[in-house]
Amino acid sequence: MARDKKEKRERNPMIIFADAVNRSMVGDPNALGNGGCLTKIITLVILVIGLLILSRCSY
Repeated sequence: MARDKKEKRERNPMIIFADAVNRSMVGDPNALGNGGCLTKIITLVILVIGLLILSRCSY
C-alpha cells in the first residue's frame, strides 16, 4: 500500500501539491467549535444571518 502511494506521488506531483495547498487555504472547520462560549455564539449568529440572507435572495 505504501508503495502504491509512493508511485502515485511520483506520477502526479502537482496534484498532490494542489491538494495540500487547498487543504491549507480552507483551514479546519472544527476549530470554530473548539473555541469558548462567545466564539460559538458568534459563529451561530453569523450562520443564522447567512441563512436568512440566502433564503430572502432565493425568492
